[in-house]
Amino acid sequence: MTNAISYKGDRASTTFDVQDKIIVGRVQDIDDTITFHGDSIAEFESRFHSAVEDHLGACAALGAAPKKPASGKMMLRIAPEVHAAALKAAARSRTSLNKWAEAARSLAARPPGTRSKSRNGI
Repeated sequence: MTNAISYKGDRASTTFDVQDKIIVGRVQDIDDTITFHGDSIAEFESRFHSAVEDHLGACAALGAAPKKPASGKMMLRIAPEVHAAALKAAARSRTSLNKWAEAARSLAARPPGTRSKSRNGI
């Protein structure tokens, strides 16, 4: 059993509110806060679909592209000497190149002033 539901590329968490006896959902991985609920699975799913459609409509009306969650996969091309240096750095850190690169990108993506070395030596 999973506690998530998907529609048009958006994913929502699901929880059961015992006190109110409703299923509560929240759309994940977007900048806006979108919550919804239903008394039944069918109503919950319908309201989730409506919430997503409303969000997409609002984005279109504002001329803004809806934010979609990242897949976690990143393909990039780098110079062979940079690749070799990254392999060596990952080996020195006793971690995989993927884990080392994730730590490096995470550090680089932080706002200035919040950057500090991770345990991977980056």
